[in-house]
Amino acid sequence: MARPASNHPTDGELEILRILWEQGPATLGAVRSAMLAQREVATTTVATMLKVMLEKNLVQRARGARGYEWSASVSRNSTARGMLGKLVDGLFDGSAQQLVTHIVDDGALTPDEIEELRKLLAKSRPTKTSRKKRPKDD
Repeated sequence: MARPASNHPTDGELEILRILWEQGPATLGAVRSAMLAQREVATTTVATMLKVMLEKNLVQRARGARGYEWSASVSRNSTARGMLGKLVDGLFDGSAQQLVTHIVDDGALTPDEIEELRKLLAKSRPTKTSRKKRPKDD
């Protein structure tokens, strides 16, 4: 049985979204050119990815002077929030604390980053709701 479609972007879709977030609206050719800086990719592949992303409401398109201009329909922050929520719920049982503990214990933070995290925690306010494990929809 096929798995249900996800509205979260794939790695390739995130690559395109990063280009659109950084450069703003871009043609298919401009998106492909930016991707070529990282890896070889065919124009047809990028076109297919953009079409799928359009169906997922991740991008939008408008007619421009030289074909369609593609732009992100989702912000970097909302995308990060959704993907981070999925990670926390799926891997850390809904506990953001477990995620942060994992990152700190893994040694992935520099001393400067740890200090910045301390400052963020010191000025943060408790939220009304916590991200405790939520029941999954069936």
